[in-house]
Amino acid sequence: MAVREILKMGDPRLLRVAQAVTEFDSDELHLLITDLLDTMRAFEGAGLAAPQIGVDLQVVIFGTDCVNPRYPQAPVVPRTVLINPVITPLAPTEVVDWEGCLSVPGLRGMVPRFEQVRYTGFDPYGDPIERTAAGFHARVVQHECDHLIGKLYPMRMRDFTQFGFTSVLFPGLDSAADD
Repeated sequence: MAVREILKMGDPRLLRVAQAVTEFDSDELHLLITDLLDTMRAFEGAGLAAPQIGVDLQVVIFGTDCVNPRYPQAPVVPRTVLINPVITPLAPTEVVDWEGCLSVPGLRGMVPRFEQVRYTGFDPYGDPIERTAAGFHARVVQHECDHLIGKLYPMRMRDFTQFGFTSVLFPGLDSAADD
Protein backbone atom coordinates (compact mmCIF):
# COMPACT_ATOMS: atom_id res chain seq x y z
CA MET A 1 0.00 0.00 0.00
CA ALA A 2 2.87 2.39 0.76
CA VAL A 3 6.61 2.77 0.58
CA ARG A 4 7.64 3.65 4.12
CA GLU A 5 10.63 5.58 5.42
CA ILE A 6 13.46 3.29 6.51
CA LEU A 7 15.03 4.17 9.85
CA LYS A 8 18.79 4.71 9.73
CA MET A 9 21.53 3.58 12.09
CA GLY A 10 21.58 5.97 15.04
CA ASP A 11 17.81 5.97 15.45
CA PRO A 12 17.19 4.47 18.93
CA ARG A 13 14.09 2.63 17.69
CA LEU A 14 16.40 0.24 15.81
CA LEU A 15 17.93 -0.86 19.12
CA ARG A 16 14.71 -2.04 20.75
CA VAL A 17 13.60 -5.64 21.12
CA ALA A 18 10.45 -6.16 19.04
CA GLN A 19 7.25 -7.52 20.51
CA ALA A 20 5.74 -10.86 19.48
CA VAL A 21 2.75 -10.80 17.16
CA THR A 22 -0.29 -12.09 19.05
CA GLU A 23 -3.05 -11.59 16.46
CA PHE A 24 -2.71 -13.24 13.06
CA ASP A 25 -4.73 -12.71 9.88
CA SER A 26 -5.72 -9.17 10.89
CA ASP A 27 -6.13 -6.19 8.58
CA GLU A 28 -3.35 -4.39 10.45
CA LEU A 29 -0.91 -7.28 9.99
CA HIS A 30 -1.70 -7.66 6.29
CA LEU A 31 -1.25 -3.90 5.74
CA LEU A 32 2.10 -4.00 7.57
CA ILE A 33 3.28 -6.88 5.37
CA THR A 34 2.16 -5.07 2.21
CA ASP A 35 4.07 -1.96 3.31
CA LEU A 36 7.16 -4.04 4.09
CA LEU A 37 7.03 -5.70 0.66
CA ASP A 38 6.44 -2.39 -1.16
CA THR A 39 9.30 -0.75 0.73
CA MET A 40 11.69 -3.67 0.21
CA ARG A 41 10.97 -3.71 -3.53
CA ALA A 42 11.32 0.08 -3.85
CA PHE A 43 14.81 -0.06 -2.32
CA GLU A 44 15.78 -3.37 -4.01
CA GLY A 45 16.38 -4.98 -0.64
CA ALA A 46 16.95 -8.67 0.03
CA GLY A 47 14.94 -8.38 3.23
CA LEU A 48 13.31 -5.96 5.64
CA ALA A 49 12.19 -6.13 9.26
CA ALA A 50 9.25 -4.27 10.79
CA PRO A 51 11.50 -2.33 13.22
CA GLN A 52 13.28 -0.81 10.21
CA ILE A 53 10.06 1.07 9.37
CA GLY A 54 9.37 1.93 13.00
CA VAL A 55 6.98 -0.92 13.80
CA ASP A 56 7.88 -2.74 17.00
CA LEU A 57 6.69 -6.23 15.98
CA GLN A 58 8.48 -9.50 15.21
CA VAL A 59 7.80 -9.50 11.47
CA VAL A 60 10.45 -9.96 8.79
CA ILE A 61 10.27 -10.43 5.06
CA PHE A 62 13.09 -11.64 2.85
CA GLY A 63 13.78 -13.20 -0.49
CA THR A 64 13.81 -12.26 -4.12
CA ASP A 65 11.82 -13.17 -7.18
CA CYS A 66 14.93 -12.85 -9.33
CA VAL A 67 18.58 -11.85 -9.09
CA ASN A 68 18.90 -8.87 -6.75
CA PRO A 69 20.90 -5.97 -8.25
CA ARG A 70 22.43 -5.21 -4.86
CA TYR A 71 23.65 -8.83 -4.55
CA PRO A 72 24.12 -9.92 -8.17
CA GLN A 73 26.18 -13.02 -7.31
CA ALA A 74 23.70 -14.31 -4.72
CA PRO A 75 21.27 -17.12 -5.47
CA VAL A 76 17.53 -16.47 -5.48
CA VAL A 77 15.98 -16.89 -2.02
CA PRO A 78 12.28 -17.79 -1.74
CA ARG A 79 10.12 -14.80 -0.83
CA THR A 80 9.10 -15.36 2.80
CA VAL A 81 7.05 -13.57 5.44
CA LEU A 82 8.21 -14.83 8.83
CA ILE A 83 6.52 -13.86 12.08
CA ASN A 84 7.82 -14.52 15.61
CA PRO A 85 10.91 -16.28 14.25
CA VAL A 86 13.28 -18.56 16.11
CA ILE A 87 16.66 -19.38 14.57
CA THR A 88 18.63 -22.46 15.56
CA PRO A 89 22.18 -22.97 14.24
CA LEU A 90 22.62 -26.51 12.88
CA ALA A 91 26.40 -26.51 13.35
CA PRO A 92 28.94 -24.15 14.89
CA THR A 93 30.46 -23.41 11.48
CA GLU A 94 30.44 -19.72 10.60
CA VAL A 95 31.12 -18.05 7.27
CA VAL A 96 32.29 -14.46 6.95
CA ASP A 97 30.89 -12.54 3.98
CA TRP A 98 29.86 -9.06 2.88
CA GLU A 99 26.58 -7.59 4.11
CA GLY A 100 24.78 -4.33 3.62
CA CYS A 101 21.60 -2.99 5.14
CA LEU A 102 18.91 -0.55 4.15
CA SER A 103 19.29 1.01 7.62
CA VAL A 104 23.05 1.43 7.09
CA PRO A 105 23.01 2.94 3.58
CA GLY A 106 26.14 3.17 1.52
CA LEU A 107 28.23 0.84 3.68
CA ARG A 108 29.18 -2.84 3.62
CA GLY A 109 31.07 -5.03 6.02
CA MET A 110 32.31 -8.57 6.49
CA VAL A 111 30.00 -10.29 8.96
CA PRO A 112 30.25 -13.77 10.49
CA ARG A 113 27.04 -15.83 10.30
CA PHE A 114 26.17 -19.46 10.90
CA GLU A 115 26.42 -21.32 7.61
CA GLN A 116 23.37 -23.49 8.18
CA VAL A 117 20.31 -22.76 10.34
CA ARG A 118 16.80 -23.96 10.97
CA TYR A 119 14.21 -21.26 11.33
CA THR A 120 10.69 -21.55 12.61
CA GLY A 121 7.86 -19.08 12.99
CA PHE A 122 4.50 -18.34 11.48
CA ASP A 123 3.03 -17.01 8.25
CA PRO A 124 0.49 -14.14 8.28
CA TYR A 125 -2.36 -16.57 8.92
CA GLY A 126 -0.71 -18.17 11.95
CA ASP A 127 0.31 -21.33 10.11
CA PRO A 128 3.69 -22.68 11.21
CA ILE A 129 6.82 -22.34 9.06
CA GLU A 130 9.87 -24.54 9.51
CA ARG A 131 12.79 -24.48 7.09
CA THR A 132 16.44 -25.30 6.89
CA ALA A 133 18.65 -22.77 5.13
CA ALA A 134 22.31 -22.55 4.15
CA GLY A 135 24.56 -20.01 2.46
CA PHE A 136 23.04 -16.69 1.41
CA HIS A 137 19.53 -17.78 2.46
CA ALA A 138 20.79 -18.48 6.00
CA ARG A 139 22.68 -15.17 6.04
CA VAL A 140 19.63 -13.15 5.01
CA VAL A 141 17.29 -14.68 7.58
CA GLN A 142 19.86 -14.20 10.36
CA HIS A 143 20.43 -10.58 9.31
CA GLU A 144 16.71 -9.77 9.27
CA CYS A 145 16.01 -11.52 12.57
CA ASP A 146 18.84 -9.54 14.19
CA HIS A 147 16.70 -6.43 13.65
CA LEU A 148 14.10 -7.96 15.98
CA ILE A 149 16.61 -8.01 18.85
CA GLY A 150 18.00 -4.54 18.21
CA LYS A 151 21.17 -5.57 16.37
CA LEU A 152 22.58 -4.06 13.19
CA TYR A 153 25.22 -5.95 11.23
CA PRO A 154 28.15 -3.72 12.32
CA MET A 155 27.50 -4.98 15.88
CA ARG A 156 28.37 -8.50 14.65
CA MET A 157 31.56 -7.50 12.84
CA ARG A 158 34.94 -8.57 14.23
CA ASP A 159 37.27 -6.74 11.85
CA PHE A 160 36.54 -3.11 11.03
CA THR A 161 39.29 -3.01 8.43
CA GLN A 162 36.70 -4.84 6.30
CA PHE A 163 34.02 -2.17 6.61
CA GLY A 164 33.57 0.66 4.15
CA PHE A 165 31.57 2.53 1.59
CA THR A 166 29.96 0.39 -1.09
CA SER A 167 31.08 2.83 -3.80
CA VAL A 168 34.73 2.37 -2.76
CA LEU A 169 34.65 -1.36 -2.06
CA PHE A 170 32.58 -2.30 -5.12
CA PRO A 171 32.89 0.50 -7.70
CA GLY A 172 30.94 -1.45 -10.35
CA LEU A 173 27.96 -2.10 -8.08
CA ASP A 174 25.02 0.24 -8.59
CA SER A 175 25.12 2.35 -5.44
CA ALA A 176 21.94 4.21 -6.40
CA ALA A 177 20.09 1.42 -4.60
CA ASP A 178 22.40 1.83 -1.62
CA ASP A 179 22.05 -0.96 0.82
